[in-house]
Amino acid sequence: MLQKMVKIQVLGPKKDLHNVLDLLYARGTVHIEDASAPVAPGEITLKKMTGEQVGDIAVAYSKIGGILLTLPKIKVDEKAVANTYSGLKAMSHENLLVRVNSVINELEVATKTFAKEKSELELGLINLGRYEKIIDKIRPLETSMPKLEGFEVTVLLIQKEFKDVIDIIRNALAEITKRQFELMSAELDETTIAAVTIFNKRYSEQVHSYFFNQNVNEVRLPPEYLGKPFNEIFTLIEERKTTTTQDISRLNTELEKISSTWYTELSAFHRILGERTEELSIFSKIGQTEYTFVLAGWIPKKSLKETKNVLKNEFKGRVIVNELTLSPNEMAEAPTFYDNPRFVKPFEYLMKVVSPAKSTEFDPSPLMAIFFPIFFGIMVGDIAYGLIIMAFAFIVKWKFPERGWLQYLMNILIISSIWVIFFGWLYGEFFGDLGEHMGWLEPQTFLGITWNRMEAIVPFLLISIAIGVFHVFLGLGLGIFNAYTEISCKRHVDKAKKHICEKTGMMIVITGLILVIVATALALPAPLVTTGAVLIIVAIPLIIIGGGFFGVFEIMSTVGNILSYARIMAIGMASVILAVVANKMGGMMEVALVGLLIAALLHTLNIVLAMFSPFLHSLRLHLVEFDSKFYEGGGKMYKPFKRENGGGSV
Repeated sequence: MLQKMVKIQVLGPKKDLHNVLDLLYARGTVHIEDASAPVAPGEITLKKMTGEQVGDIAVAYSKIGGILLTLPKIKVDEKAVANTYSGLKAMSHENLLVRVNSVINELEVATKTFAKEKSELELGLINLGRYEKIIDKIRPLETSMPKLEGFEVTVLLIQKEFKDVIDIIRNALAEITKRQFELMSAELDETTIAAVTIFNKRYSEQVHSYFFNQNVNEVRLPPEYLGKPFNEIFTLIEERKTTTTQDISRLNTELEKISSTWYTELSAFHRILGERTEELSIFSKIGQTEYTFVLAGWIPKKSLKETKNVLKNEFKGRVIVNELTLSPNEMAEAPTFYDNPRFVKPFEYLMKVVSPAKSTEFDPSPLMAIFFPIFFGIMVGDIAYGLIIMAFAFIVKWKFPERGWLQYLMNILIISSIWVIFFGWLYGEFFGDLGEHMGWLEPQTFLGITWNRMEAIVPFLLISIAIGVFHVFLGLGLGIFNAYTEISCKRHVDKAKKHICEKTGMMIVITGLILVIVATALALPAPLVTTGAVLIIVAIPLIIIGGGFFGVFEIMSTVGNILSYARIMAIGMASVILAVVANKMGGMMEVALVGLLIAALLHTLNIVLAMFSPFLHSLRLHLVEFDSKFYEGGGKMYKPFKRENGGGSV
């Protein structure tokens, strides 16, 4: 059900603002709105809080996060982090910033320097490995290379499918260097050819410019390796790799020392600064005068008293909470706060996805939680299918615990599968008629009818239509209730009265039609037919008053809505027929294993269809046939000011 919301103003001295935000953020009950706009004509317009007043929290949060990313992660004592966090939380906003900035000043330069040096060394190590691999491959070519002073060596990497490019490069180098070059190639690996070029240094700029413009992948050896034999270069690379690895190890040791000393406190800093950053994101909604702040928002009525008392006790009466008196139109702008039992939550999620209820509407989620699983169960109605659907839903929930939407959908399947099992027992179905043939169970007799779906087609159809009549009448009744709520709030009174007339007339005319049809079909006494006709005649003027002459056409639409519930019977029949066909086709096979496989495949198909088709049709019956009689939607969701995902923890 939807909780009643009240609008409040929180007023206090500016010096207490950050601590008030801390407390409200921890409580997580207030949906904050813009307080700078006057609530009523004649009220003082407040100035907005500006970004300058936020301080350096966001910058400090970013810097602490950067330091933590630089340091190696260590296993921290969560209790120690919590204790440090509690101590920091007790600090004033200013003192917290002083403490944080002192730590940043002490660590930021050192960690950045170490991290930059380590990054450069690691990049150098990668390049050394690359050079080593190339040099190792082309060392055999060294004997055929000229050993000349004033020449430069460079390596080109060319994919094998483009090996014809080597001839183009050879011609270009001949022109650029006036034939003062040498070019040799060898396979580097299965996909790459390494081409070694040696050319006069005076043409270096032109050669490298050519390679760059042609997008040739050039590996230029470092200056200290130029002019040396490849075997000597290979040895130098090995020595440099050893030295670089030792330097990286030394830097890791330094960073680990810092991490062991500071990681606990830095984690606590990051957590509290993350929270403060989220808190301060609503600064633009806070109003101010010269000495005070004003914060406005909505709060569930049931949470108001406790929030008032906490603020009063914490700030010794310096911070005041005023409950505002609003007009009905202003109250209609209240955010929507669903507060339903746990089993309703999955269906509440469906309503939020479609369109949240307005705060003044009746919440359809609890009714959906009752009727949706029943409709699903009536349509599927097979014990084995119910057990399989339930098992499938539990497995999906276990495999994907982090996907909230999927958890809700699987919860709906679990609740619905209980009714599938119940109706499976009522119908005597276990993989269709397999359970009955095996003598495990049989259809139950209730209201003088044996509920075998293959035989009781007419009773199933009548039950489906009866469900439709009840469900649509309930929707019309809720529409009347919503209209009375509007009248009591003195909102859209004329419109609400018309809704009452139209929906009351619709209930009367449908009742009259049912009397006429049933009395005529069963040859009941004539007075019943007359009564039905009178009801129709009385109802039509009410419908015209409420919905105009076009409202008369809504009669056929409503009748169509009721007849639409026949899909409950039709989909159920399709499901059991496919199950029976699966069993018969499996039994017709001469090879038992083949028959079992065919039956299993058809039952699998039927189960997949049973999870989707009844789900969608049950949803349609609620959203189209039922909710359209009373539900508008379009509300804004209650979003309390609170930590969503663990604040700023790392």
